[in-house]
Amino acid sequence: MTTPRTLLLSLRPRFAEAILAGTKTIEIRRRPVNARPGTPVILYASSPLMAVVGTARLDRVDAEDPEIAWQRNQRTLGLSRQEYEAYLAGVTCAYLLRLRQVNTLNEPLPLHRLRRDAPFQPPRSFRYIAASDPTTLKDLVPADSRAPSSV
Repeated sequence: MTTPRTLLLSLRPRFAEAILAGTKTIEIRRRPVNARPGTPVILYASSPLMAVVGTARLDRVDAEDPEIAWQRNQRTLGLSRQEYEAYLAGVTCAYLLRLRQVNTLNEPLPLHRLRRDAPFQPPRSFRYIAASDPTTLKDLVPADSRAPSSV
């Protein structure tokens, strides 16, 4: 069995906080995310925080018409209708990343510390952890727990 890649999600700090608090369980993306259920997720809060703040597991990714996605999920998206429409303007499909097993780091892992260990560039939206990324980042998800859990 192969281990899934670890997904690195870049989030505005308020959305990262809402995910960590459990009030936001779905993260939206404008483009497809090819990841299997159980994929480890690292949560990076963008400026002004600029730090890894937590981890999660991907429950699943749903691709839906933006209007249907809003009607079904508005309470767990963590943003207003106006923000939602502005973000998805011009796309015909919303990609909903449903998160579970969310964990807050005891201490945020700041960007300057990550860059001290290896070249590191946080994503604008998302990317997968690469072999060249800092060990401190890769160590957030122990190798033996990267296999998808049974649901």
